[in-house]
Amino acid sequence: MKLFLKTDTHFLIKKVLEEKLDVFKIKYNLINNNEILFLETIDTAIYDKIASVLNDYGFEIIENQKNIIVQKIKETIIEMIFNDEAPAVKSSVYLAEKLNHSYGYLSNIFSEVTYTSIENYIIIQKIEYVKKLIAHHDLTLTEIAFKLNYSSVAHLSSQFKNTTGITPSAFQRIMKKRTQITNQNIN
Repeated sequence: MKLFLKTDTHFLIKKVLEEKLDVFKIKYNLINNNEILFLETIDTAIYDKIASVLNDYGFEIIENQKNIIVQKIKETIIEMIFNDEAPAVKSSVYLAEKLNHSYGYLSNIFSEVTYTSIENYIIIQKIEYVKKLIAHHDLTLTEIAFKLNYSSVAHLSSQFKNTTGITPSAFQRIMKKRTQITNQNIN
């Protein structure tokens, strides 16, 4: 018997953080899934225990300022792309306004820390979203291209193929075939 699960990663992250942090009986606020504001002073021993517990669940405390900025850039890009009502402004303008730094500054730090460009990261995230939309929604490629502010289906298809090695149409066929096989195995 197979069990198919759909996960809400934001809910999962929040739940794990709450369960693990509540054990320490420290007052805190979860600002978002990747930022915790402690409302009281924490001694080093407790801090180390918190870091260890969170590490067991794949969380890493980021202490380097450049890494914090990179993490905020990544979160903002994901928020921008996975938002049902994507902003109509250019990503460079959106990032600069949301993070209160010039795009040049953000771009330099991102490249220095990750060894890739913000633009490349945006493309990768967009393609991940396209795959999700193809797999779980009945949208046409035209609708997907419009939703993600691509200039054309051809532009979307080109980026998809360059990133995944296959066309979006081929990916659609693979997903339909996988669904058919899964449905046959269930019945």
